[in-house]
Amino acid sequence: MKIIKDHFFEGERILFGLKDSQLVGITFGEGESPLKEASKINIKDSVFKWKYPLWYDNDVTVESTVFETMARSGIWYTKNIAIKNSALQAPKLFRRSEKISLDHVHFANAAETMWSCKDIRITNSQVNGDYFGKDSQNIYLDHVSVVGNYVFDGAKNVEVHHSTFISKDAFWNCQNVTVYDSLIDGEYLAWNGQNIKFINCKIESNQGLNYIDHLELKNTSLIHTDLAFEYVSNIDATVSIKIDSVKNPISGKISAPAIGKLILDPQKITPAKTEIICAKIDKKVNSSDQNQKAKD
Repeated sequence: MKIIKDHFFEGERILFGLKDSQLVGITFGEGESPLKEASKINIKDSVFKWKYPLWYDNDVTVESTVFETMARSGIWYTKNIAIKNSALQAPKLFRRSEKISLDHVHFANAAETMWSCKDIRITNSQVNGDYFGKDSQNIYLDHVSVVGNYVFDGAKNVEVHHSTFISKDAFWNCQNVTVYDSLIDGEYLAWNGQNIKFINCKIESNQGLNYIDHLELKNTSLIHTDLAFEYVSNIDATVSIKIDSVKNPISGKISAPAIGKLILDPQKITPAKTEIICAKIDKKVNSSDQNQKAKD
């Protein structure tokens, strides 16, 4: 294996097509696509300063490396890449890439990052930015903190453990999502989804969990969550604390110790198709409530 150490490079495609090489202590200055079409390379203790550093690459490992702000659109069409202990400062960093493994990384600006990617594993990491993970699939997260709206819009096959999401419109238009032991804080959670599960989670979401086919909640808290479950079919929800309000579920079962307001409008749904198991319902509304909030 070729070793390149303690060097500064600049210029377009400066190491184009590099193979079977280890790069240590390298700084890539101004110049697009420095490692385009590289394969079987290991990068350590290095810095990428400019655009498109890792395009169309295969079999890449990266450790203790910085992707600076102008290393934008950095990792596209690349397969089998592992990054750990690194600072990822640039937006739009991953697109249409496959077999991505990230551990102990920090996305300082993850706007429009990880779009249309496959086979993603992220652990012990922080993500900051809107529209992270759009239209990606086969995703595994463990101990990940996400701050940014519209996370995983249109994603498929997502499994999450011990994570935190501060995100408006998280998990919209998703299929096959299971979230365990996590905190979700944000409005309009998981609309228009299919096969969505939250197990042992804490959720705060204005008008969250609506327009879903097959929704499951087990031992989950809905903290200050109102107008939940609107037009949800095949629901199986066991909620551990009071729900502020429930509106027009289509079918299934909801179990909660208390519900502030239960809205079941027979002009919109068939109330008998949803079993409500609840010892205390403060107010029940059986007709359209014109004063209910609409989504902005």
